[in-house]
Amino acid sequence: MTSQSTIYLIPAVLHETATATIPAYVKEAVSQCQVFFVENERSARRYLKSIWKEMVIDNYTWVLIDKTNNLATLSAFNKHLQENKTIGIISEAGCPGVADPGQLLTEAAHAAGATIKPLVGPSSILLALMASGMNGQQFQFVGYLPIDTTQRTKTIKELEAESAKKNCTQLFIETPYRNNQLLETLIKTGKPTTRLCIAADITGPTEFIQTKTLAQWKNKLPDLHKRPTIFCMLAV
Repeated sequence: MTSQSTIYLIPAVLHETATATIPAYVKEAVSQCQVFFVENERSARRYLKSIWKEMVIDNYTWVLIDKTNNLATLSAFNKHLQENKTIGIISEAGCPGVADPGQLLTEAAHAAGATIKPLVGPSSILLALMASGMNGQQFQFVGYLPIDTTQRTKTIKELEAESAKKNCTQLFIETPYRNNQLLETLIKTGKPTTRLCIAADITGPTEFIQTKTLAQWKNKLPDLHKRPTIFCMLAV
């Protein structure tokens, strides 16, 4: 039996003060939902109240996306699909399913025949690419680089070589408290002529976006400790 559910993929702010980055029609979609699957219930509630102050939080069902137990989350999601509920999916920041939880639920919704509605909102990956001045025709997001120093160095060299060969922008991230270590490794490992865009605190009051060669960055490194950052790299 095909589910009559509608699934709204709801974008969230990248910075809690940046509610202006959320289009007005997101509020209308939120008002249609009966159930929310969220990465963090407390911050999701606070976010939705910030864009819709009249929202009565207790009128909705809230389900935590358990990243340690996909089966439990999918089971709960499928139950609501069978009940033809209107469901919203919200990740902690940015767009659900793009470097954030949500993909498995959307996949299950497709399998059930539900209607999927992706909503426009801020994506740190795309905003960083837009601002980088690098190739936006050919690019790839590779997520987190390896933590092990040897593997990380090897991966950076491979990404740099692929970037030069294909004229492809490489985008990646790191856990914010390890950003400075990653930047230092990039400087030591990459070629001086390789360009690196550092995009930190996107849409926030301390937003920092600059593109320089690794040789230029070496002269003065920004402090990225605990600052959400996207790195874009393009080699020649």
